[in-house]
Amino acid sequence: MEHPIKIIISKRQMGINSGIPSFCTANRIVLETILEHAKNYNDYVLIEATANQVNQFGGYTNMTPYDFVGYLEGIAEEVGFPKDKIILGADHFGPLAWADKSEEEAMDNAKELVRQAVLAGYTKIHLDTSMRLGSDDVNKKLSDEIIAKRGVELYKVCEEAFNERIEKFPNSIHPVYVIGSEVPIPGGEFDEVDTLQITSPNDFKNTIESYEKEFKKEGFDDAWDNIIAVVVQPGVEFSNVDVHLYDKSKAKLLSDVLNDYPNLVFEGHSTDYQPRNKLKEMVNDGVAILKVGPACTFALREGLFALSMIEKEFLDESQDSIDFIEVLDKIMVDNPKDWEKYYLGSEHEKQLSRKYSFSDRSRYYMSREDIELIIEDLFLQIDSFNVPLGLIKQFFPNAFNKILTENYPSDSKSLVKSNIIDVIDDYFYATKN
Repeated sequence: MEHPIKIIISKRQMGINSGIPSFCTANRIVLETILEHAKNYNDYVLIEATANQVNQFGGYTNMTPYDFVGYLEGIAEEVGFPKDKIILGADHFGPLAWADKSEEEAMDNAKELVRQAVLAGYTKIHLDTSMRLGSDDVNKKLSDEIIAKRGVELYKVCEEAFNERIEKFPNSIHPVYVIGSEVPIPGGEFDEVDTLQITSPNDFKNTIESYEKEFKKEGFDDAWDNIIAVVVQPGVEFSNVDVHLYDKSKAKLLSDVLNDYPNLVFEGHSTDYQPRNKLKEMVNDGVAILKVGPACTFALREGLFALSMIEKEFLDESQDSIDFIEVLDKIMVDNPKDWEKYYLGSEHEKQLSRKYSFSDRSRYYMSREDIELIIEDLFLQIDSFNVPLGLIKQFFPNAFNKILTENYPSDSKSLVKSNIIDVIDDYFYATKN
């Protein structure tokens, strides 16, 4: 069976501007929403885990690559989405999580990570070796040759793991690979808009040439049959407080270079918060794989805050309040390791960032058991009210329109999911043909 992303590339070769969203999240409510909504399209869905989220030591989700497969397939079964329509992706898989270690230790960990991913059934692997490791010279830029050499080492492990997998699962689809990393670490960060640089055609070509040399050196003559994309910076990014929009005129030199590489597409990271017309332009210009993550959990947090505000409208001083907004902030303040390096400024500025930052560091707290229980309590609380349509319109205007015109449910969880659907729909609009 041909890999679904290869089919997308074949369509593009015929002049059809096809693409696919890559949803990078481990949040249960977001994943439920993606899979429920994707049933309307009867198409493949690409779900990716980053090396920080999921690795052999658990990552911040406390899940190994195998665990994440079971977790995701369990959600698919609950919502009735066919498991064989899920493409499992490994994002930034390489030595990222161990960049402070020596090359030997970091690469050994990276090899075990990609090995486990392929054995577990991940079929889209981003081989990211672009980060400087603990034993690298801090005064020198990491060369394309070193990046490619390490990437090919990981590719070899992946291919060996796939040969092992097909002995047990003969119908397994061969993995496809993404190389390059012209982006920050997962999550999206930039300090100043003026510092954002679009990948140059020369840098793109140098990445490919460096890999070609290493593949040839290692005897992987058919490697380019399996590589489908190169990560580039097409000029999109977001910070805590700003979004850098795609400008097709500035990205033209980069997009034109794909004419020389018809078997490849671009992968764009940090496309969160781009308007749907900008996402469509990116797909048309060759950025056929659109990564999105924090925009989905931002929409979740936005919806939960809206429910909390509805709660405040209903309750008087004698009634117990869930106080989700306040409780979440207290838990983040008491456990600051996942946001304190990213949110700077005065105490008030930090508080605003914890609530409303585009990088949405609150997503690291949403899977905590205590937060999940509070969210369930909030859903029960709101569902015990007879929330008038006027309040729904005030806090969920898009869901209000769906309720009136599409018979959309008005329970609290569906209202929150409506926010997430708005994000998903922008990506389906941009990539479906």
